[in-house]
Amino acid sequence: MPRRSRAPTLSLPPAAELDLRAHGIEQPGRVYANLAPAALIELALQRNEGWLTNTGALVAYTGSRTGRSPKDRYVVGDAAKPGDIWWGPVNRPIESARFERLHVKVLDHFRDRDVFVTDGWACAGPRHRLNVRLIAEKAWHALFTQCLLLRPPFAQDPSLRASFQPDLTILNACEMHADPAADGTRGGIFIVLDLARRLVLIGGTHYAGEIKKSVFAVLNYLLPQRGVFPMHCSANSGAAGDTALFFGLSGTGKTTLSADPERRLIGDDEHGWADDGIFNFEGGCYAKTIRLSRESEPQIWNALRFGSVLENVVIDPATRQADYDDASITENTRAAYPVEFIDNCELSGRGGHPANIVFLTCDAFGVLPPLSRLTPEQALYHFLSGYTAKVAGTEAGVTEPQATFSTCFAAPFLPLHPARYAELLAQKLRQHGSQVWLVNTGWTGGPYGVGSRIRLGYTRAMVRAALSGGLVPVRFAPDPIFGVLVPESCPGVPPELLRPRASWQNPADYEARARQLATLFQNNFQQYAAQAPGAVRQAGPRV
Repeated sequence: MPRRSRAPTLSLPPAAELDLRAHGIEQPGRVYANLAPAALIELALQRNEGWLTNTGALVAYTGSRTGRSPKDRYVVGDAAKPGDIWWGPVNRPIESARFERLHVKVLDHFRDRDVFVTDGWACAGPRHRLNVRLIAEKAWHALFTQCLLLRPPFAQDPSLRASFQPDLTILNACEMHADPAADGTRGGIFIVLDLARRLVLIGGTHYAGEIKKSVFAVLNYLLPQRGVFPMHCSANSGAAGDTALFFGLSGTGKTTLSADPERRLIGDDEHGWADDGIFNFEGGCYAKTIRLSRESEPQIWNALRFGSVLENVVIDPATRQADYDDASITENTRAAYPVEFIDNCELSGRGGHPANIVFLTCDAFGVLPPLSRLTPEQALYHFLSGYTAKVAGTEAGVTEPQATFSTCFAAPFLPLHPARYAELLAQKLRQHGSQVWLVNTGWTGGPYGVGSRIRLGYTRAMVRAALSGGLVPVRFAPDPIFGVLVPESCPGVPPELLRPRASWQNPADYEARARQLATLFQNNFQQYAAQAPGAVRQAGPRV
């Protein structure tokens, strides 16, 4: 009788060579360090941290916090250099003594708990590389971080693992809550940055975006000191090697428009601009998935497979099929995946100096042109403004369009004053002559609730024309209120769409709305007027 073959016994041993006592963590449970994605997924499923979709993606749910908690973010104040930090609602100070007490609580929280460690790199530019270590209590947070960081080839070069020393350490104790009275926090949630020690504490929230954006905030602090411009933007390159950048707030189209089958994706969210060109901070993408479709965004759709992580996406309990149209948990459904899951990605994570820069805005007032060209002065004005709009239904109490100004398209992540980043942009524009465009992906023919959202196909056509030089022979005319230069035509786009005034049924209604938004621009810019050159102050809308 033939012997029956026996399946091999697999185990997940702790990484004995990684001693967490160097981080102050005494007597943890098992330490799982730098496991393969499949092993992390197995552990996440065993620990009931998530489910698999029918395409193999891991789905995790973050509970009551389905987005970032900006009001619960703090910076250790007395550890920073005097005058260094842009103090205010974005960067709230916390005393070193309170930070230390909270740090001790976090370290004690890990006692007797299984711990997951992910080591990776931030910055594809080798001269600016940052070694990042995440220590977390959830396997899926380790997988998320592995998706987003650049992944050192530990398997091919074990010496890298042995020699890895973190430049930045993130302790994610998501199940632990702060005591506001004792810890000096607003509530139980905390994201605290000690920029001097390069240490981040996260607790009280399962939302994985806090990990990603903590790394970004630290880089926004460190890189300007080296003359590198950190940017909240996506990037891609064309067949001729021409690089394009896409700045914009969440929901304006950074990820969608940069994932273009005709161009190579460098990265979807965070980049640096150095003397030798641009480089991705990350090794993966973090895309919004609400109303994602195979037809409109095939590259992202195909990336959501085994090894990727979905956040708060509703799945069918029987088929495990994701329903990307279901916003019952949150509008902010997300997906994290390695950048190489995009078919035509640029694996080096690097590109040349950008020939074109696109500022994306989602104008719910329906008055900004869908495409316009900016002068360098207008570019700095709109960079400092960082305009987009909230629409009804996205937040409690929002019943009509509300202007949102997030300076540098990145206010929640900026430790330094916005003027520092604007100076870096101005310097780069002078050196390299990049053309800046303003693209409105919002409404046309009227405001939200009256007009319609600009079709993605038209927006893609406008962006492709701008990047390819297809608008060089086209005449441009200044918008009478916003001053930006609007093309008279664009291949593949109806001419009337290019002029918002013509798309409204009642010109008087358009005029009133446009002047309302122009006034909001002017009022917002007052906070930067003292530090902006006169030509930049004069580059905004006129009422």
